[in-house]
Amino acid sequence: FYTPEAIVVVGAAELEFLKERAKENPRRRSRLCTHGTPADAVHEMIIVHHRDCYVRPHRHRASGESLHVIEGTADVVAFDESGAITNTFEISEPSSAGAFYYRMPAMQFHTVLITAEWLIFHEATRGPFVRANTQFPSWAPDGNAEDPVREYLAKIRKDIQRFRKESFRSC
Repeated sequence: FYTPEAIVVVGAAELEFLKERAKENPRRRSRLCTHGTPADAVHEMIIVHHRDCYVRPHRHRASGESLHVIEGTADVVAFDESGAITNTFEISEPSSAGAFYYRMPAMQFHTVLITAEWLIFHEATRGPFVRANTQFPSWAPDGNAEDPVREYLAKIRKDIQRFRKESFRSC
């Protein structure tokens, strides 16, 4: 969704609207673009994902992105070229004790695994939007079939636990 307003204001009613749209969307997500057009130099979005939403691992060639959690919790996972985890951390809303913001550099494969019913966040990145600048790895399913996604997510969740245990031991 794009807003025609010059001054964009987002409150509880707009978040509820986005949740309702996400419920209706087969991909279980919605977004409010607060920038004017896909050609804008800066893109800012309020994005809503349901926990059933699959965020396919990806990277951006031309720019990094920042994410600021408004509501919910998730695990963020960074991968190397082969799909091995190189970093993982939890994000949550600012009222919790955890991290509520991250900035991901360009060319870093990453994904978000939602752990609450809803994850609502503000994302900012450099525009203009060029679909070809988002790259998807061959080692992660495309999301068009449920079984490969379910199997992949189960594997990633196990890998996250193993990575966190090994990282804890090395401290």
